[in-house]
Amino acid sequence: MQTDVRQVADGTYLVHGSNTNWVILTEGDAVTLVDTGYPGDRERVLASLAAVGSSPEAVSAVLVTHAHNDHLGSAEYLRAAYGTPVYLHEAEVPHARREFLHQVSVGTVLRNGWRPGVLPWALHAIRSGGTTEVPVTAPEPLPSAGPLDLPGRPVPVPTPGHTDGHCAFHLPGTGVVISGDALVSGHPTSRTKGPQLLPDMFHHERARAVASLTAFEDLDGDILLPGHGPVHRGSVREAAALARERAV
Repeated sequence: MQTDVRQVADGTYLVHGSNTNWVILTEGDAVTLVDTGYPGDRERVLASLAAVGSSPEAVSAVLVTHAHNDHLGSAEYLRAAYGTPVYLHEAEVPHARREFLHQVSVGTVLRNGWRPGVLPWALHAIRSGGTTEVPVTAPEPLPSAGPLDLPGRPVPVPTPGHTDGHCAFHLPGTGVVISGDALVSGHPTSRTKGPQLLPDMFHHERARAVASLTAFEDLDGDILLPGHGPVHRGSVREAAALARERAV
């Protein structure tokens, strides 16, 4: 198994999992892990930490953009095994505990099965643990609205719509924006390349997801690290504007 780890800025690494990305931010011996892929990506997560000279013991915190299984996959494992705190936007905390589930249903996927790429994606998702229960027992709300006291000093950027508490992260010092699923650059079920919203069936409230693109248009940055698709280099503001045009 090979893990695709790419350094995109000083101390910042984008990791391509089986179908979902996560980000590693390094500072000395400590790291911040943003998202954790599918449950089936665990060995890739551990391998990616090793690839940047780190280990699960060195993870200061896991930041989760949103509590879908393909981003939450190993968060509880790291919390339970290593005592790693798991932080989300406060509106996403009960989602991580699985008090409710804002995730595309099997029925919706089947109704969209005629669309290109949907059935192969669905098969992969099931095999990777996309329908497995992976609640976080003790998730915590993000500790502040400004820069977090964690490696990389990420700044939370609320971007609701894909889920109620979806949150992106801005690294002003390096011009990096970690956008999760609020703004992506590709997906196996999309024929579009470049900045875009995910297909409609994946959003809990599409109108709010479109409105949240405004949050990216307010950020200075030229490196977009999405939850799906390759790194996008260029103005994040322009990327968000293009995604908005494509969503109309």
